[in-house]
Amino acid sequence: MRSLSILGSTGSIGVSTLDVVRQHPDKFTITGLAAGQDVALLAKQIEEFRPVAVSLKDEESAKKLYALCGEYKPEILFGVEGASAIAAADGADMVVSAIVGAAGLVPTVRAIKAGKHIALANKETLVVAGQLVSDLVKKYKVHLLPVDSEHSAVFQSLAGHRPEDVERIILTASGGPFRNTPAEELKQVKLEQALKHPQWSMGAKITIDSATMMNKGLEVIEAHWLFNVPAEKIGVVVHPQSIIHSMVEYIDGCVMAQLGAPDMRAPIAYALAWPERCQSGIPKLDLAKTGTLTFEEPDMTRFPALRLAFEALKAGRTYPAVLNAANEIAVAAFLNRKIGFTDIAETVEKTMQAHEAYNPVELDDYLQADQWARETATRLLA
Repeated sequence: MRSLSILGSTGSIGVSTLDVVRQHPDKFTITGLAAGQDVALLAKQIEEFRPVAVSLKDEESAKKLYALCGEYKPEILFGVEGASAIAAADGADMVVSAIVGAAGLVPTVRAIKAGKHIALANKETLVVAGQLVSDLVKKYKVHLLPVDSEHSAVFQSLAGHRPEDVERIILTASGGPFRNTPAEELKQVKLEQALKHPQWSMGAKITIDSATMMNKGLEVIEAHWLFNVPAEKIGVVVHPQSIIHSMVEYIDGCVMAQLGAPDMRAPIAYALAWPERCQSGIPKLDLAKTGTLTFEEPDMTRFPALRLAFEALKAGRTYPAVLNAANEIAVAAFLNRKIGFTDIAETVEKTMQAHEAYNPVELDDYLQADQWARETATRLLA
């Protein structure tokens, strides 16, 4: 029996994780849940899974949750400290890190320091503080297992092979809803259009990141830290069908790929049960019905966010943290209809150009770069 705490339990990854847990009451139990402000959904999760403790974004939400809870009332916490307490709580073997954005960094670091194995869906943790997190994983001897479908595919394709035999990692991208949209039309993109992803069902922020291809850029940086490969050995290919989730090319010319239906429950189940496998609940892949699989080079001129991510990775230091923070501010502004679609990448680039990078050492160094970028991007947008 593996005991889990879930950071981001009411988001799309958290809900999918609990669906996998629901299928295997003999394999998994829930110790803690941390959510944002979806009090009603968290109350239902508490009733079903009976965690020892839960956390919400703020004190007001915590009070609302207490009133909603029935006979069973877990310990109710709130804020960053509340999420961090859930992450480090006794009783959990593994923490599923699925809080969206850089907000997931501090609780994930706390979990690692508490000796918890990490199922990582929060790519920003490695984007913002990859060196720090990698060092802590080694120091505390914990497993860092990828939940993103692309990184799970790479992880599975690397199994049984020597790192020195890897030629390159190839991350696949769906291309998002604007794969064939002419560049001159991207300025007129509406929010409703950007939120219609052709393959995946995700939260709003990640869906917009997919539309700009920033999500793939963040995944490039995450892959660098997860698999210890330089930027030059990470490629991206657009694969609209989203059947091949990523590939590894070896020095002998062979390519290993992981295929499956576009459903996040598969990589979640793999991370939770690793090194074993368990039923995920996704439909079986019927290759005959799937038909033709196609591939294209990504257009970094029309989608500059991907180019900016590669530049941030190669430049290193605090640039990846700045890239991510500026993007979070710009995406939030787009979701609030304050800026246009193409303004997102433009804001990120201007913020990066204004940044004087330094070598971060402690967690606070990364957090300071994050805060600087948020303030600068906000000022640029104003």
